[in-house]
Amino acid sequence: MAYTTATTVFNPTLNEVFEEAFERCGLELRSGYDFKTARRSLNFLLAEWANRGVNLWTIEQGSINLVQGTVTYDLPIDTVDLLEHVIRTDSAQGPNQTDLNITRISVSTYSTIPNKLAQGRPIQVWVNRQSGQKVGSEAATAKNPQINVWPAPDQGTLQQPYYIFYYWRLKRIYDAGTGTNVVDIPFRFLNCMTAGLAYMLAVKKPEVPSDRVMGLKVAYEEAWQLAADEDREKAAIRFVPREMFY
Repeated sequence: MAYTTATTVFNPTLNEVFEEAFERCGLELRSGYDFKTARRSLNFLLAEWANRGVNLWTIEQGSINLVQGTVTYDLPIDTVDLLEHVIRTDSAQGPNQTDLNITRISVSTYSTIPNKLAQGRPIQVWVNRQSGQKVGSEAATAKNPQINVWPAPDQGTLQQPYYIFYYWRLKRIYDAGTGTNVVDIPFRFLNCMTAGLAYMLAVKKPEVPSDRVMGLKVAYEEAWQLAADEDREKAAIRFVPREMFY
């Protein structure tokens, strides 16, 4: 009688992923440089995924205590973008706590606000995404993404805030690291990641025939589409038209 393994723990190390990607190219991972170039290509691949859509496993909730008269606040440096945000009043988290909508505006809209230091309950936010990189060895040179709220808060301190900016952000996928670790993605994306890495390696290897390179590209796009179609919100959605009168 046949039995299953009764395990669901398959999560290959990056070294195994590199070997699989090379084999899909019709090559073998033999040298230290092969390992190094595969790790570098994987980091580029993971960076590309930030441009392909919302990676649900990278969503993280955070909050910022708003201070009276302060307009600009830093977000974590690994922030890709904000998905949702609200202003929470009653910092004591009591029964009167209320989450109020705050509208995201563009830099063009923010720049036309006549008095950016006017105080009140913040109702608008401009997300200044910056580069999310450190441009030097000092932390002061870090280009953190930032938010600019308007109006500036009319009350509250850092220790005793009256308004708290709650947000749900997309954060960067963890880097490949040393290459001996596992990667921080759902198992559903393992084949997609391997297919993408195989294509990126094939582009760099002159011994891989061009028709095989194109085949690997097609395989990667198909694997990405399968994974992306599954990695989506499955809650019901309702669209309501907005009517404006003049």
